[in-house]
Amino acid sequence: MQLIAIHTIIVLVRNFRWGEIMKIEGTGIEESVLDLKPLDHAMENANFVRAGQWDYERVTYDYKIGSQEKNITYYVRVQGYALEGDVDRGDAVIKLLTPIIGKHYYPHGIEYGEEENFPESVLQRADQLLEKASSNIKQFNKQ
Repeated sequence: MQLIAIHTIIVLVRNFRWGEIMKIEGTGIEESVLDLKPLDHAMENANFVRAGQWDYERVTYDYKIGSQEKNITYYVRVQGYALEGDVDRGDAVIKLLTPIIGKHYYPHGIEYGEEENFPESVLQRADQLLEKASSNIKQFNKQ
């Protein structure tokens, strides 16, 4: 299977440097391999939502962080792709990628651009959420 670019993301390590695209490493989530159904359950228990954010080979789980800034919302996102099986049929084995964080500007969409800055409180919340998600998926990890 050939993996087509899901998103082009520049690495930004867990120390949360400012002014770059935010890819949060060292969470224990990246490179995890799980069956789809236990993964859905684990992520739901960490308050992440998959909803309609999938296709036959990819999944995306989001957590929405509200903001006091007008028309701004932050999203912590965990993405993965099918190593085998089909997401639509529910029989996929998913490999997770490094989590990312983005800033949604209403009505334009989510930005992961180099000019984005994230409040420390949002970064701390993202870290807490990803720790919980990582803890939840450990029991189902096939690696």
